[in-house]
Amino acid sequence: MGRAQKAVFHKPVTKPRQKTAELRGMAGADVAGDDSFGDDLAAAARSIVTDARGSLTNPKLSDAEAVHEVRKALKRWRALMRLLSGPLGEQAEQMRVEARDLMRALTGARDAQSTLDALSDLRKSGVPFADKSMETVRGRVTTIRNAAEQTGFSRDMRGRLNQYLDFASLTIDRWPLQTIGFDAVADALTVTYRRARQLVPKNWPEADAEHLHDLRRRVVEHRHQMDLVEHLWPRLGQVWGEEAQRLRNRLGACQDLSVLTLLTAPHQPLAPWRSRLAPAIDARRDAHLKTAARIASRLFAEKPKAFRRRIAALYAARQLRKSKPDEA
Repeated sequence: MGRAQKAVFHKPVTKPRQKTAELRGMAGADVAGDDSFGDDLAAAARSIVTDARGSLTNPKLSDAEAVHEVRKALKRWRALMRLLSGPLGEQAEQMRVEARDLMRALTGARDAQSTLDALSDLRKSGVPFADKSMETVRGRVTTIRNAAEQTGFSRDMRGRLNQYLDFASLTIDRWPLQTIGFDAVADALTVTYRRARQLVPKNWPEADAEHLHDLRRRVVEHRHQMDLVEHLWPRLGQVWGEEAQRLRNRLGACQDLSVLTLLTAPHQPLAPWRSRLAPAIDARRDAHLKTAARIASRLFAEKPKAFRRRIAALYAARQLRKSKPDEA
C-alpha cells in the first residue's frame, strides 16, 4: 500500500462543523423507510445467483475452474445470508447452512487444486527443489484432483446446485428485502467485523492452521459484506476492499500450504517428498504470516463501536447530500 492509499485508509471521517448536528440526527434516525439498501441487497442476491448459474453452464470452464467459480459465488451468498439472518431470521440462516453443505461437498476437488496452487507458491521460497521432482509431485496431485472432480462435481452435484439456485431465485422475490434499512445492515456489518477482529492472532507464528482458517472465513465474509456499502465511501471503500482481499489471499495461501502438508504425512501420496517439501512450506508460510499480520493491523485497527460510528457517519453524510443536491 502506497502513502496515498495509507492516508485514505486511516483518514478519519470528517464533516463541516455547521452540519454536525444534522449528521448526528440523521445517523440516529429511523432509516427503515429508505429502501436504497433493500434494493442493493436484492440486486446483490440476484447477481450472485446469476454468477453461480453461469459458472455451471459455461462450456469454456474446466471442472476445476467451474468448482472454483461456484465456490466463490457461494461464499458471497453465505456472507449475504449471514447479513440477512438478523432482519429475516431463520429463513436466511437456513439458506446459509444449505449453501455451506453444498460447498463442503465440493471440498475434495477444491483441496486438490489448493495443493497445486501451493506447489506453485513454493517456487518463491528460495529453497532448492529439482524441477523434475516438482513435476512428478504435480503430476501425482493432478491425478488426485481429476479423480476428485469426477466424484465430487458429478451430474448429480450439478443438479443439486441448480435446484438450490432455483429455490434461491424464488426466495429473493418473496423476501421483503426492500424493507431492510441501513441500521440493520450496519449492525450486521459490525457483528462480522467484531468476529473477524477477535480472531486476529496475538502471536502469528504460533497460530495453528485451524485458527488461521477460521480467520480467513471471517475475513472473506467481511470482504463480501463490505462490498454492499462501498458506494458510501468510494475511495476508502476501494482501499478497504483491497486490503481485505490481500489479507484473504495471504491466509488462503497458508491454507493451501496446510493442505499440501497433510499430503506429505506418512502413508499419504506425497510422503516420499516430505523432507524436501517441508523447508519450502515453512519458508512460504512465514512470509505469508508476516505480511498478513501487517495487513490485519491496519484493517482491524478500529474497535467495533468506532467502526459502527464510521459507517453511520458516512451514511448520514450520503443522506444529507441526497436531501440537499443543490449544495453538493
